[in-house]
Amino acid sequence: MQEDIRVYVEEAPGQRRELEAPTDMGLSLMELLKASGYDIMATCGGMALCATCHVEVLAGPALPEPGDDELDMLETLPVVHEGSRLSCQIRLTPRTDGLVVRLAPTGA
Repeated sequence: MQEDIRVYVEEAPGQRRELEAPTDMGLSLMELLKASGYDIMATCGGMALCATCHVEVLAGPALPEPGDDELDMLETLPVVHEGSRLSCQIRLTPRTDGLVVRLAPTGA
C-alpha cells in the first residue's frame, strides 16, 4: 500500500501550507493544487501548452529535468526563476515527498 506524500505551498514568506497527496493515482502537482483550491487556470489541461500552471520550486527533492515542451513554454514567460517549472509536468511520486513550491504570480 502506497503512503501519501506531503507537498508544501509557500503562500507568503515564512508561511507554508501542507498538502497531502496519494502517489498511486498518477496525479500531477497541477491537479493537486487545483483540487486544494489554488487558483490555477491550467488552460491547456496539463499538456505543457499554456504555462498558466507556472510554479517556482523552492526546496525539496531533485526533480527530473524538464522536457523540451516544458522548456519551450517556460521561455515564453516574462518572468522565469531558477526553479521555474510547469506544475502539470511534475508527477507526484514517493520521490516528490517534501517538495516546496510557490505559485508564480498570474501574468508573470
